[in-house]
Amino acid sequence: MPISQLSVYFFLQIAVIIVVCQLVGRLAQKLGQPQVVGEMIAGVTLGPSLFGLLLPDLQRALFPKETIGMLYVGAQLGVGLYMFLVGTEFRADHFKSRFRSAVSVSVAGIVVPFILAFALAPWLQTVPGLFAAKVKPLEASMFLGAAIAITAFPMLARIIHERGLAGTSLGTLALTAGAVDDAIAWCILAIVLSSFGGSWGGAYLAIGGGVAYALFMVFIGSRLLKRLAAHVKPDMPLGSTVLAIVLALFALSAFAMDAIGIHAVFGGFLLGAVLPRGALTQKLREQLQPFVVVFLLPIFFIYSGLNTRLAVLLDPGILLAAVAILVASFAGKGIACWAAARATGESNRDAMAIGSLMNARGLMELIIINIGLQAGVIEPGLFSILVLMAIVSTLLATPLFNWVTRDKTVAEVDAKIVPATSV
Repeated sequence: MPISQLSVYFFLQIAVIIVVCQLVGRLAQKLGQPQVVGEMIAGVTLGPSLFGLLLPDLQRALFPKETIGMLYVGAQLGVGLYMFLVGTEFRADHFKSRFRSAVSVSVAGIVVPFILAFALAPWLQTVPGLFAAKVKPLEASMFLGAAIAITAFPMLARIIHERGLAGTSLGTLALTAGAVDDAIAWCILAIVLSSFGGSWGGAYLAIGGGVAYALFMVFIGSRLLKRLAAHVKPDMPLGSTVLAIVLALFALSAFAMDAIGIHAVFGGFLLGAVLPRGALTQKLREQLQPFVVVFLLPIFFIYSGLNTRLAVLLDPGILLAAVAILVASFAGKGIACWAAARATGESNRDAMAIGSLMNARGLMELIIINIGLQAGVIEPGLFSILVLMAIVSTLLATPLFNWVTRDKTVAEVDAKIVPATSV
């Protein structure tokens, strides 16, 4: 297909993506869900599971295979910039004050899901259509563990933002635990992919490079960025030069994380997290957030939805596997994180809130299973099961969180660390 024709498809696709995501997102809001949940469902509806099932010829005409690569690039840019914006709201002071709870929740949210994954994987490998034939039992167990343990970090962040918890101690605790969980899960995924490809060099590079880069950004990068922030005045617009520098740094940071085998989203988050708080981060959010949330991020949901085929769940064997994975996912993540939070002194209500938030998996789950599918580790059956798990767990996160905190204001949730007047 000529490049000029690809551009015609791309602009039409973007128009459809924006309209559908906005419509389904608004419907989700009316039903008490965050708009992001509706956008995730919109991705599935535009794929072969619904649109392709009802109008297959029209669906293939709108999303021909030749255009999928363009959507992939747009999806990575959208999710990377969104994670950068999430990073600009990260509160280091809250992390330090709740370090013990965050580490305990993170460890529980990793260890228990992996125990359950190692128990399930041998059976799942006997079910056709889940794992590739050449996947070893250890690789299957580790990949499933990473998929169950992952937290939808960007979705968790957006739910926290939409519920007014951005910057609060409870929100920061959930974000910190989710970030640690996801970082460990990505390192484990790098090990699986390296083992699957027959080379361990990629795993060493991913883990060692990721730690080194994070340390560099925290201790050196943050100091250098203070000079940039000094040029931004609260009563003046953000200059184009400063914006260009920040976006170039974002691209380099995302490139660095992608190049070592982790993922671009962590590069974006790290840069946002170390940016000096004040006029710079405030103006960056004002300028970038509407465009990223409305225009770029929905592309990722559609891209993932195009790879989802829920019809495979009609197979009895795959359906039984889906039920087992759903049960293990909820028990392994939600209950484990609740128990860990309680063990470190959190109130029962806060612990239940943490467990409900940590159980949301949507966006990061979609990222990790797309990588597994492209690498040939998993097959469409398991991919579709994990998409369903991502949707169900994220759908339930907000109602559970609202139920747990139904008689508690944001100020009360945050009262342990920050006085209500400063929230």
